[in-house]
Amino acid sequence: MSQPVGVDVVIIGGGLAGLSAARRLDRAGVEWLLVEASDRIGGRVATDVFDGWRMDRGFQTLNTAYPRLPALVDVDALDMRYFTSGVLVRRGGGLHRLENPLREPLTTAQTLTSGVGTFADRLKFAALATRCATLPVKRLLDTPETTTQEFLRGAGLSHRIIEEVLRPFFSGVFADRSLDTSSHVAAMVLRSFTRGRTGIPAAGMAALPAAIAGPLPFPQLLIGARTLSLGPGMVVTEGGELRCRAVIVATDPIGAADLLPGRLPRPDVHSLTTFYFGADRAPIDEPILLIDGDRREIIANTVVMSNAAPEYAPSGKSLIAASVVGISAPSSASEAVIRVELSRMYGAPTDDWELLNVVTVPQALPSARVPQGRLRKPVDLGDGLFVAGDHRDSPSIQGAMAGGWRAAGAVLASLGARVGV
Repeated sequence: MSQPVGVDVVIIGGGLAGLSAARRLDRAGVEWLLVEASDRIGGRVATDVFDGWRMDRGFQTLNTAYPRLPALVDVDALDMRYFTSGVLVRRGGGLHRLENPLREPLTTAQTLTSGVGTFADRLKFAALATRCATLPVKRLLDTPETTTQEFLRGAGLSHRIIEEVLRPFFSGVFADRSLDTSSHVAAMVLRSFTRGRTGIPAAGMAALPAAIAGPLPFPQLLIGARTLSLGPGMVVTEGGELRCRAVIVATDPIGAADLLPGRLPRPDVHSLTTFYFGADRAPIDEPILLIDGDRREIIANTVVMSNAAPEYAPSGKSLIAASVVGISAPSSASEAVIRVELSRMYGAPTDDWELLNVVTVPQALPSARVPQGRLRKPVDLGDGLFVAGDHRDSPSIQGAMAGGWRAAGAVLASLGARVGV
C-alpha cells in the first residue's frame, strides 16, 4: 500500500513497545502509523514453527503479575501453559527443590529442608521474596539502590546460596553473570515471580505481540518498511517521507541510539544463546526450571518446554531448551559441551537427542547497571521526538510494554489529547 504523507504520530518499531504505544494512541483516538522494518511484528518476541516443533527466539516466559499486561491482553485468551513455581537445583549427585511458599504452601516444609544453602538462608530468602511481593512498589524503589549481588548479601544470604542458586538463576533472567544489575530491577523481578505465575502461550511466545496487535487496524501497520532517517516532524522510510506531529522510536536500544544520534546514548546490551534439543523421552516429567548449583557457569538454566506446553513438540516427542549467557557460536565443540552439561544436570543420557536449533539473541536485554533510579528514564527527548522500550524502563517484557505505554502517554500530553486512557 502507498504511505500517507501526514499523520499525527509515527511509531518506528513493531515490537512490544511499539505495539503497546499504538494501542494507547488508538484508544485515545489519535491518528498514528506504525513502521516496522522486518516482515513481521513482535521484535525480539517470536516463535519459529517447523515439523511440529515450536521454538521461541530464545527462552522467554510471560509472568501473569506484570502490571501492564491486563491493559493490553486477555491472559486467558493466550491459552497459557504454566511452569512449576520454583526451581530444581543440581548440586553434586542430587536434585534439590526450591518452590515459592506463597504460591505452593504445601511445599514449604520441603523447601525449608532442601539441600541447597543453609536453613537460615532459606528462611532469609523467603522473607526477602515476601517483602518484595507485599511492599508497595514506591517503598521498594525508595530503598537505597545497589547491585543485585549486594542486594542479596544485604539480606543476610550466605555466599553458598548466592553461588549455588541465586547467581545461576538471576544470570538467566538478566543475562548477567556478574549480578551488576540494579537491586531495584532485582526487587521487581522477585515481586513478579512471587506474586504471579510464569508460563508460555500454547501457540508460542509470538502469541503475545499478536494479541496486543489484535485490536489495531491492520492498514496502519506498515510491515517491511525500513526507516532511513528521522527528525522533528519527519520520518523517511524506503517507501517515502512521512510528515507527523510526533515520532516514537520503539526499536531495539542500539537501533534507537543509531536513529537518534546525540539525543540517546548507545547502551550496553547482554546476549543470550538458547540450544533447542528434541528427544524421544523427557529427562524429567515436570515443567520446572533446572539450574546448575555446581558452579560450572556454562548453562544458565534448562527446561523441558513440552512438559509445560505439549504443543511445543510433535506427538510423542519432548523439546528441551538450554540457555547460555552470551553468544555461543554453533559448532560441534559447543554442542558437545552442552550435551555433557545437560547430561550431568538432568542425570540422563543426551547422546540420542537431536539438536534442532541454536538461537543467539545479541541484544537479548539492555544492561541495567546502577543507577537505574525508579526504573523510568525520560521518554520525551524534545522537538516532538520520543523513545520507548525496555531500555527506558526495566529490562523485561513488562519493561517493553510499560515503556511503550508511557511514551504514548507523553505524546498524548504533548498533543493535548486524552492522557488517561
